[in-house]
Amino acid sequence: MRNADIHPVIRILRREVRQWQEPVVGAVAKESCDPFRILIACVLSLRTKDQTTAEASRRLFALAENPAAMLRLPLPRIARTIYPVGFYRTKAKHIQAICRRLLTEFEGRVPDSIEALVTLPGVGRKTANLVVTVGYGKPGICVDTHVHRITNRWGYVSTKTPEQTEETLRRKLPPRYWITFNDLLVPYGQNLCQPVSPFCSRCKIERYCDRVGVTKSR
Repeated sequence: MRNADIHPVIRILRREVRQWQEPVVGAVAKESCDPFRILIACVLSLRTKDQTTAEASRRLFALAENPAAMLRLPLPRIARTIYPVGFYRTKAKHIQAICRRLLTEFEGRVPDSIEALVTLPGVGRKTANLVVTVGYGKPGICVDTHVHRITNRWGYVSTKTPEQTEETLRRKLPPRYWITFNDLLVPYGQNLCQPVSPFCSRCKIERYCDRVGVTKSR
């Protein structure tokens, strides 16, 4: 993919993603702009399907809407409430630890910088970027498995890890696309540009794609 191709590709993706379900974190953000809810929803979403994450988030926030209220919940109750999200026991511990840190070090407020967010238990750069972009509307590029896979498949980047992909995109991707990039590529990757045998015959941006690593498609 040529650098200039990113502009028509983004335009096409904006039209195409309307047919698919919005990623869960974006849906949480529409219900509430609270960075705390977005942070916790991001933690719950790791290695978990969107529908499961959405249901677990609603159950948990019905019990506690802020770090202080969350800390009043016994750990087993948090774990039972978020089940069956992936690694629910570990995530319950992370949620408690995050809330404790928010209260003791950040005056109960979710920090708005990636550098501070990644110091919280269970929070990596993907989650930190999502909180910064979705929760605070600040520049950031959330690189998850879909963004990493698809941008390499396009030939727009050539990287080995999500961290390298984020670094490259920060240099290459026009800043006006940063915040929404993940929201476009996640449903695209879930529904069309899948890891194995993507639906290239139905893809509206196929002509721009180098199809790097694609050996079988539909």
